[in-house]
Amino acid sequence: MDARRVDHIGIAVQDLEKALSFWRDRLGLPLEGIEDVPEMKVRVAKLRVGETRIELLCPLPGEEAVTRFLEKRGEGVHHVCLAVPDAAAATAELKGKGLSPVYPSPKAGAGGHQVNFLPPKETGGVLIEVSS
Repeated sequence: MDARRVDHIGIAVQDLEKALSFWRDRLGLPLEGIEDVPEMKVRVAKLRVGETRIELLCPLPGEEAVTRFLEKRGEGVHHVCLAVPDAAAATAELKGKGLSPVYPSPKAGAGGHQVNFLPPKETGGVLIEVSS
């Protein structure tokens, strides 16, 4: 897979404003913006750190994956995202290598990017996102 860089680290949070008071206000990371991602049912705050970002993920009503994560583990690192030129090609390549991406084909993620995920049970415990 042609991973170009770590695009972002996703951090699950229960209260977006409280999390921003730490990441933005106390650490001083610049806030690039906040957006709702209807396809994933999350609100995402993006903070710049050099060439990568910290993305704070707060579940919206009806969201399941981040909500389950928060219930089981509490707030913390949810996933690592790798930037790829083509998420559909990366998904096909990963399937060809015997892995099981979460979605049959990529879905719309934050910023309009196409995304897919590899489950932690196949990656040594880390949810990995590919994004183009």
